[in-house]
Amino acid sequence: LSILQAVVSTQSTGGPERKMKWGHDAINKGLLAVEEILKETAGKYCVGDTVTIADLCLIPQVYNATRFKVDMSVMPTITRVVGALEGLPEFRAAHYSRQPDTPDELRDTSS
Repeated sequence: LSILQAVVSTQSTGGPERKMKWGHDAINKGLLAVEEILKETAGKYCVGDTVTIADLCLIPQVYNATRFKVDMSVMPTITRVVGALEGLPEFRAAHYSRQPDTPDELRDTSS
């Protein structure tokens, strides 16, 4: 689901509206497929009750979904899993807004 290069290419040929639509549609399609899989595999996290690589990959895609205005309300399993992951201190510390190179306007200053 990593689409940055395609999104940049789309914007250069069709402007920001086309970029937003393309990103939205691609992420929505991918996450709807993930939702169906997680209905069968999820416990507290993507695969049961232990954090796996699937969880590490899911979080950035949900950040992208927010950026591209994907309706996450139709993906309750993903939403539940992400909520559980965001409650873990390691995931909170790894959030992009808490990284040393985060621009000031995007920085999370809460503790």
